[in-house]
Formats: sequence, structure tokens, C-alpha cells
Amino acid sequence: MATIQEALRQGTRLLDEGRIAAPRLTAEVLLGHALGREKSYLFAHPEEELAQIAWIRYGRYLHERLQGKPTQYITSKQEFYGREFRVGHDVLIPRPETEHVVERALALHPQRVVDVGAGSGAIAITLNLECGARALATDVSGAAIRVAAANARRLNARVDCVVCDVLEAVASRGVDMVVSNPPYVSRAEAGGLQREVVGFEPHLALFAGTSGFELYERIVEGAARVLAPGGWIVMELGFRSEARVRGMLAAWRDVEVRTDLAGLPRVISARWQP
Repeated sequence: MATIQEALRQGTRLLDEGRIAAPRLTAEVLLGHALGREKSYLFAHPEEELAQIAWIRYGRYLHERLQGKPTQYITSKQEFYGREFRVGHDVLIPRPETEHVVERALALHPQRVVDVGAGSGAIAITLNLECGARALATDVSGAAIRVAAANARRLNARVDCVVCDVLEAVASRGVDMVVSNPPYVSRAEAGGLQREVVGFEPHLALFAGTSGFELYERIVEGAARVLAPGGWIVMELGFRSEARVRGMLAAWRDVEVRTDLAGLPRVISARWQP
């Protein structure tokens, strides 16, 4: 049976030949998952021989990754804002870029937040744990809301999770922030997505409709209904969506766009003042 060092070498070679990004790092994550160990254990015990069951698991994980399955769906976890979230095929994998949404929201000191299209609950849970905001996570997918609720329980976050379409479950103007990373890919753009995305992540959370702006429009309209005067909307922007979304917020005040580390427009925020 192979040692940890040999298994890493073989796995890295296979992933590299399969044109998988970051082959060495991916091999380390998958082997650690197969062993139920942190990466540091691999470096500390390179000569340890793998048990047969660990070798079988590792081989299966490598095969799944070579078929395009994202590493996060193999390990069922993804780090977001310094915390580990459980993920699966029912929710999008939280991206580092979405942390910019959290940072903008935190700068506005929200107290009562609705996270629309919450998925894994990463935004709502993080806001509750970082600043104590009362958070409501909504999603049209019951399966996604079950994932969000499980993450909230595991991380001891006080987040209510509700199945509803956009903001239909919110009946009054008791909210001071609506936050969202909505679906913003049009169906016409599906062919340009990576196979890891279009082949494995939930299409309900990826595609917004014909134009890609349908959910933005509905969220802005709903936010104007539920926000208290002076309340904020904070949304992640898709590629080349800034101008169109700015237009939707023409009646709002203090519209601001912040860029990500690549210099791309990533987060738009605005204040509702009827």
C-alpha cells in the first residue's frame, strides 16, 4: 500500500494530467478528507502507509474531481469569512468574492437583516455572528433552506430560515437591510460557464432568467416595500451588471459600488428614503 507521500505524488500527477487547477493542493485536501485528518497531519507523517479503506476513498475522490465535481462537493465543506460551512448539491458554493458583500453590510451596522436567496446561509449566519444582527434567511428552495438551518445550528447562529420567493414572507417595514447574492446568469450564458459550475451547482441558484436581471428587479422592488425609511439594500453584482442595476436604484439615495480585489465592480449598496 502507498504511503501518504506517494499517494500525494500520484494524486497530484493525475490531477495535473487532467488539467485540474491547483493539483497539489487539491490532492492534499482530498487525501486529508479520505483520512479524516487536517493537512498538517499529511506533512507530519509522510511515510505512514494508507489503510485500504483510505486508499479506496482517496481513489474515488480523485475520480470524482477528474469528472468535474467541485472539491467542496466532495468534502461537503467550504470556508467563508473564517468559518466552515457545510455545502452540497442543493446550494451554491460560497465564493471569497461574496465576503465583500458581508464587509459592506457590516460597515452599515445592520440590526434586522433579510438575506434573499440565502443558499447555505453564509451571509445571514456571518452577519448574525459578526454583529449580532437579527437575521432572516429566505430561499425558494426548501432543500437549500434545510442546509442553511443546519449550518446555523452547527455554528450557533440565531438565524430564522424560511422557504419563500424573494421577500414574500416579510409583511412589514421592520427591516433595516436587505442583502443578497442573487442568481445573475442568463440562460444564454450557460455555455460559457465552467463544467464544475454548470454541471454540478444548482441551476435554480445560478440562472436568473432570459436577461439575468430578473431577480435584481424583484429584490429591489421587494426591498422598497419592506425596508424602514433609511434602510439599506446590499447586493453582489454579476459581470457587466453595474449599469443596469444602478438604473434600478435611480430612486434610491447614497448609491455606492465597491470593487473586489481584481478591481471589478462587486457590491452595490443604496439607502431607501421614500
